[in-house]
Amino acid sequence: MNTKEMHVTAKESVWPTRYWHILDDGRVQCDLCPRYCKLHEGQRGLCFVRANVGNKLILTSYGRSSGYCVDPIEKKPLNHFLPGTSVLSFGTAGCNLACKFCQNWDISKSREVDTLADEASPELIARAAQELGCHSVAYTYNDPVIFHEYAIDVAQACHERGIKSVAVTAGYVCPEPREEFYRHMDAANVDLKAFSEDFYHRLTGGHLQPVLDTLVYIKHHTRTWLELTTLLIPGENDSDAELHAMTQWVVEHLGPDVPMHFTAFHPDWKMLDKPPTPPATLSRARGIARENGVRYAYTGNIHDKAGESTYCHQCGEILIGRDWYLLSDWNLDKDGQCRFCGTRCAGIFQASPGNWGAKRIPIYLRDFAA
Repeated sequence: MNTKEMHVTAKESVWPTRYWHILDDGRVQCDLCPRYCKLHEGQRGLCFVRANVGNKLILTSYGRSSGYCVDPIEKKPLNHFLPGTSVLSFGTAGCNLACKFCQNWDISKSREVDTLADEASPELIARAAQELGCHSVAYTYNDPVIFHEYAIDVAQACHERGIKSVAVTAGYVCPEPREEFYRHMDAANVDLKAFSEDFYHRLTGGHLQPVLDTLVYIKHHTRTWLELTTLLIPGENDSDAELHAMTQWVVEHLGPDVPMHFTAFHPDWKMLDKPPTPPATLSRARGIARENGVRYAYTGNIHDKAGESTYCHQCGEILIGRDWYLLSDWNLDKDGQCRFCGTRCAGIFQASPGNWGAKRIPIYLRDFAA
């Protein structure tokens, strides 16, 4: 770790954190995620944004973002949470995993503080979301676990204005901070990156079990709406055996109503030797999930109207038609029941769908400053 990395710059913040303790040898141990980084004075954790300054663990990215954008909620992806509405999305820099296949590596692997060029208080973000007509704010692009304090403060400011909060995360977090974090989240899409310890250890630098623990916690101990995403990488996590094991675990431990998204990999970051995921692989994964009792299984990152749409698990009729991020059919009543057979579709729905469409609009928060 070089001295430039250890120095907290003027473009960073010094924000106090809670989840750490001092070891017998004088180092500070971060207790936010299962990586348990042990840091000498001036050192940063693997996430890059949590650092030992003055023998205290501080967050250096509080109040700063790598950018803001208004997206369709389906882009998170969330298909059963306020369909058709817009969401104000932002992230910071860094990550507490080291995925060799990272599709957002320019943000999550950033070690340049210029990435954190856009500054905004939680109150400003909430006000901007309200003025833009967004129903929710999403903590995404990199993992909100590492900017825990900032994400919670933003969520609280948003809730005061009736705006919901969405976490897009890998779920790699310790029990105590996890409990605090999800008290403030209305929905989460968790990356279940694979269903083998070998994959997690070799390709992410993490472990599988803490992620499974997070999924069980969210589903059974919170009111947070949960959906899952798995990026299928040819030859790594796309075998029939692994997909059967994963989807059977989901149904047994989380229930049949948790939506699963199987998305397409493209060569990136440190994994340039693998080909893009064939569409047939995503369709096969969706079929295996449905075979094992997953009621809502989707394909992603490809154009597949059938794989993107929502169907009634009872009568098979289409409930929500999707063409990329555009909604077509809408056959749910005001209570989220199928108009054909009356069966309840799991999710958080409004009486009618939003009409945001597929628009993606970059936003500059300074335009909303008082």
